[in-house]
Order: sequence, then C-alpha cells, then structure tokens
Amino acid sequence: MTEPPVGDDRSRLLSAGAWVAAGTVVSRLTGFVRGALLLAVLGQSLNADLFTQANTLPNSLYILVAGGVFNVVLVPQLVRAMQRDDDGGEAFAQRLLSLGALVLAGATALLLAVVPALAYLAFDGALFTPELAAQRESAYDLMRWCMPQVFFYGMFVLVGQILNARERFGPMMWAPIVNNVVACAVLATYALTYGASDGDDGFSSSQEVLLGAGATAGIAVQALVLVPFARAAGFRFRFRRDLRGVGLGRTLRLGAWTVAFVIANQVAFFVVMRIATGSSTEAALTGTEANGVTAYQNAFLVAQVPHAIITVSLVTVTMPLLSRLAVDGRLDEVRAELGSTLRLALVAIAPVATAIGCLGGTLAAVLFSYGALDGNTASLGQTLAAFAPGLLLFTVHYLVLRGFYAREDTRTPFFLQLIVSGGNIGFALALTYGAPTDQVATRLALAYGLAYLAGAAVSTTVLSRQLGRGRTALVDRQLAGFTARLAAACATAAALMLVLRFGLDRAGVDPAGDAGSVLTLAVAGGAGAVGYLLVARLLGLTEVRALVRAAIGR
Repeated sequence: MTEPPVGDDRSRLLSAGAWVAAGTVVSRLTGFVRGALLLAVLGQSLNADLFTQANTLPNSLYILVAGGVFNVVLVPQLVRAMQRDDDGGEAFAQRLLSLGALVLAGATALLLAVVPALAYLAFDGALFTPELAAQRESAYDLMRWCMPQVFFYGMFVLVGQILNARERFGPMMWAPIVNNVVACAVLATYALTYGASDGDDGFSSSQEVLLGAGATAGIAVQALVLVPFARAAGFRFRFRRDLRGVGLGRTLRLGAWTVAFVIANQVAFFVVMRIATGSSTEAALTGTEANGVTAYQNAFLVAQVPHAIITVSLVTVTMPLLSRLAVDGRLDEVRAELGSTLRLALVAIAPVATAIGCLGGTLAAVLFSYGALDGNTASLGQTLAAFAPGLLLFTVHYLVLRGFYAREDTRTPFFLQLIVSGGNIGFALALTYGAPTDQVATRLALAYGLAYLAGAAVSTTVLSRQLGRGRTALVDRQLAGFTARLAAACATAAALMLVLRFGLDRAGVDPAGDAGSVLTLAVAGGAGAVGYLLVARLLGLTEVRALVRAAIGR
C-alpha cells in the first residue's frame, strides 16, 4: 500500500485542525459563560473557592490515577494496534476500555472513602479551625458529590482517544460544550433559587446537592455523547475479561513514567491550590479581600484559550502522524513536522499572550465585571495579565514534549517535569510568603511563568540534542529567524495597545468601566491585531497565512 506524502497529510491535518479548533472555540465560549456565571453567582470569596476546589479536585485526581496514560500513551499504542492487528485494533481498544473502566470505578470508590483526608491536601489549614466548621462541612459534602466525576472523566478520554486514533477528531473537542451547557443551567438555577452572593459562610445541604450533583451530571453527559460517534466510526463496545497476553503490558510499562510525570505535576498543583485557598480562608477570618482559587482558575481559563484552540488542536491532529513517522524511523520528518507545528502554534499564541499582558485588566472587566463581583475585577485582571508570559512558555514546553512521546520516550518528560514542578512550588512559596490576600493568585501566576521558563529552556535543549543536527534540526537558524520576526511583530502590537490604552484613559475612558472596558478592548486590541498582522506580513511570517488559509478553507 502506498502511503500519502507527508505534505498531503499536512494539508489534510491542518484542515482537520481547523475543525477541531472550531469546536474548541465554541467550547471555550461556553466555558467563558460558565466561568462568568460562577463569578457572578458566587463571587471569588470562600464559598466560591469551596465549590471551585471541590469541582476541580476530581479532574486532578483522575489525572493522578490514570490521566497520563490515557492522554499521552494510548494514541501511539492504538495506532500501532490498528496497523498491526487483523481486526484494525478493535480488540485491543476493547480491552483498554474494559481495563480502564475497572480501574476508574475502583479508584472512584476509594477516593469517596477518603474525602476528609483529601480535604487536608486540597485546602489551607485555616479551613480546619473551629471558626470555619460550617465551611469545612460544606467542603466535604461538595467533594463527595463531585468525586464520581473521576470515573466519567476517564471514560470520556478513553473513548475520545479511540476516536482520535481513528482520525475522528471533532467529537472529543465538541463534547465539552454539552458539559458547559449543563453547568450553566445549574448555576442559573442556583441564582434563580438562592440569589447571587459573594459569601464566605458555607452552603446549605440543598445548595450543595444542586452544585455538586449538577457538576457531576455535566461530566457524565459529556462522556455519553461520544458513544454514538464511536459506533458510527465502526467501533463496537464490548466488555472483555481476557486482559492478559495481548500487549497491554507494553502500554502500562510506557505509562509508568507518564504516571510519575503527572504525579510530579499534581504535587505542584496541590501545593499551588492549597496556597490559593489560604487567601480566601484568611480573608474570611480577617475580613479582607480574597484573591484565591476561583480568581486563579478563571484567570488561567482565559489565559489558556489560545493554547486550547491552537496548540491542543494542532497536537490532536498531528500526534498520529508524528507517531507513524516515528514508528517508521523517519526522524528527519519527525523533526520537520514538530518544528512546523511549533511555529504554527506560536504565530497565533504569541500575539494573544501579548494582548493579555497589555490588556488583562480590561479583558477581566469585560468578562467578569457584574453580579456578585459588582465591578471589582482589579485583582482578577492583574492575575490574568500575570499569566501571559507563562502561556507562551508553557506552549513551547508542551509541544516539545510531544517529540518525546511520538518516539514513545516517556522517561525523559518525567525528569523535565520535575524541573517545572519543583520550580513552580519553589517560586510559589517564595513569591506568596507574607503576601496580602488580594495578591496571592497574581503571584502564583507569576510563579507559573517562571517555572515554565525553566521547563521550556531545558526541554528544547534536550530534544534538540536527541534529534540531532542538520537542515531539519529543531533549533536552527530558521527557528531563530522566525523567533526574531515574531518578537518584532508582537512588540509592535504591544506598543500600539499600551499607547492607545493610555490615551483613552487620559481622554476620560475608564479601561475598567462597563462601557469603557469594551471600547478600550475594541480600539486598543483591534489596533494591536492590525499592527501584528501588518508587521508579520512585512517580515514574511508565512505561518500566519497558513493558519488563516486553513481556517478559511475549513
């Protein structure tokens, strides 16, 4: 059988990537609505942090239990089974799904049994003082209602990766929209029933059931909507008991290093989130302004939009191709493909990160300045702007790691992640020591960026040495020239945005006001975008044109 040229694959994958990106855009838009509703209904004080942390914890624990294996290792193994097995890898996928369901069910039951112990890991010690006893009980109850999400997150990713291996990329990116719709309905029902309040006194039992069970229902529906798409792709669901001697051991051995990777990552996450909950618990005890988990999570959500739309979409459609090239030993083409993907991602993410850094406060006012926050988005805007450098550096690190995974090297990323996680913990502890409660999330965002500065530098250096040198080396003159041109285009955009923001402010337009924030974002952001595109065209950043053509073509 004659394989299509890589160039043809590239064109097809760019088009598929545009479809995936479209789903991600809609998903993120509905996610914005959900995040805005959360802040409008619950604010960013202790009550909001109790629900946010309880609702975030299952996803983190799922990642800790099995997410690394499911998200990273399975696609290369499924592709290999599809190429190797007479049944196109169906039996292999059925065994993976069966084993995954058993592991997830057992893990969920165990986690439900140890909720109080998990709370000590997830929340600052101040929550366990007598003064916050009611709030502590609310945390326990919300965690119990949300914990079954672990099972549904895992099943969603398992079925989604089976679809991705069969090059059905869209459903996994579009399915979270359903979850966001359910979450929005739950928050709207809460607001209509109980009203909006930036409170710190805990929840009633009925409020806990509505918020916790509603959040879990959204994840369950998100997983279930993939089932008809998998059947349409020709996959037959069947629970299998013959789990030995069929190649699962190789997958689990490869997954061991990935599990270690996510453990390192989750240790850092728990430390950072525990520090963040300290802001809201201390604020509840002292009567000061909180800037903790909810502010951090929502600022992170906004800052990660370009990564989710561009980087994840490109990786989703490129990873199977990278895996095939690596399996065939075509390392020159692996290097070329990875370098091209890196440049494509950066031309989209860098200008958005620049805009977030320059207009973070204005953007936060546009998105979240209503409801329980009552226009008080200054600290949230600072946190959002502080995430901008980390967004760019995380993207580089994330993409470079795909080069290791395509070659089924899961060991090296673990040691690279130790650098990131250790740095994140160290910088977070140092930067938040003695910080005012309204500055905690902002300083944690800065720590995130510093950690990924180290990670991106080391991971790029290591992969470049492993892949070798030559005309298709990952780090070469082409990439250096590209970086210089990209920096010039972004600097032009930043200058335009800052000058116009300052000018509008001097003219009496409040960049954080209701109408002023929209006007400032439209004028300054629009001018920055035009300036970036013009300079990119003048300097020959052809990757910009490639992305635009792919989006229009789709």
